[in-house]
Amino acid sequence: MTADRTAVARRRAAVLLAVAVTALAACTASEGIDGGGTGGAPIRAPDLGDGVEVASGLDIPWGLAFLPSGDALVAERHTGRILRVSPGGAEPEEVYEVPGVAGPEGAESGWEGGLMGLALSPDHAEDGYVHAYLTTEDDNRVVRFRLDGKDPEVVFDGIAKNRYHDGGRIAFGPDGMLYVATGDAGRPALAQDPDSPNGKILRLTPEGDPAPGNPDPGSPVHSLGHRNVQGLAWDDEGRMFATEFGQDAFDEVNLIEPGHNYGWPKVEGTGGTDGGRFTNPLITWTPDEASPSGAAVVGDTLYVAALRGERLWAVPLEDGALGEPSPRLEGRFGRLRTVGEAPDGTLWITTSNTDGRGNVREGDDRIIRFEVG
Repeated sequence: MTADRTAVARRRAAVLLAVAVTALAACTASEGIDGGGTGGAPIRAPDLGDGVEVASGLDIPWGLAFLPSGDALVAERHTGRILRVSPGGAEPEEVYEVPGVAGPEGAESGWEGGLMGLALSPDHAEDGYVHAYLTTEDDNRVVRFRLDGKDPEVVFDGIAKNRYHDGGRIAFGPDGMLYVATGDAGRPALAQDPDSPNGKILRLTPEGDPAPGNPDPGSPVHSLGHRNVQGLAWDDEGRMFATEFGQDAFDEVNLIEPGHNYGWPKVEGTGGTDGGRFTNPLITWTPDEASPSGAAVVGDTLYVAALRGERLWAVPLEDGALGEPSPRLEGRFGRLRTVGEAPDGTLWITTSNTDGRGNVREGDDRIIRFEVG
């Protein structure tokens, strides 16, 4: 993601050298977060337990949202089904099928659209609205519905779709507003176009209107200059983190602040800020290490699910400091798509080995539940 391919090559070479020397992910300081700890003992992320499988045989599980009961709603990307999954491991129950979900384009297994993110408002009751992000024949959009079989209502539409870079993660923030992560739909210039919803993080009311207090009143745009965001998470202090797919050199974790521009397609990874116009990421990885999708903060740790990297990155957060990222579950379950914290404090992950890019294992795709500590 740079304007100058030579600059990309130079930066990529520098990062690869740094990885080879340190075997660590690179961290960059940002306002409100100190890169590299507090100066005392290194901050370490907790270990995970062995994990318990709570569901298997799923078809590209993507969205994950927890009901107050502790059960989870899980979206299957290509079938359009929403399943209710119990932490006790009972057979998943289909509770809704979202109409109008576009299937893969022909036999192309690399197609990234379909039914993706799910979100429940913080005060959600068992019979409340479920919000979902999906690809239709015409666009990407957000809809909402209750699990009563009635058709969904459109919340926000007109997000350009493509075979690649459809974004798809949605989440309610601590402010009760709905945040929507979109991709650039393979058209990088859209990420810098303030009038396009693509390549953005949008901030909406639950009904789909631009949220009060947005950087540009009347606009849904919260931040811009994104290539393909697929992870959104907040810490206990209300700081918002987003994971983003890079192109060839750098995947990113960004600290998202209202109105900030994260550089794509002018900058990939850490680079020139153009006099403060662009905001650098907190962390960069090579795509082989990451290709990051879902994100969640559990306790004092930011967890990032890695697809191509086939691991779970654990990034400790403590006293405004960003600790050293460390890998978990390397190669153990294959491609990891989504990570979320259940009401009981356990960590759930979904695999993504049946998406046409992974090595399918017996029982894939699956959901695994972990004790954290």
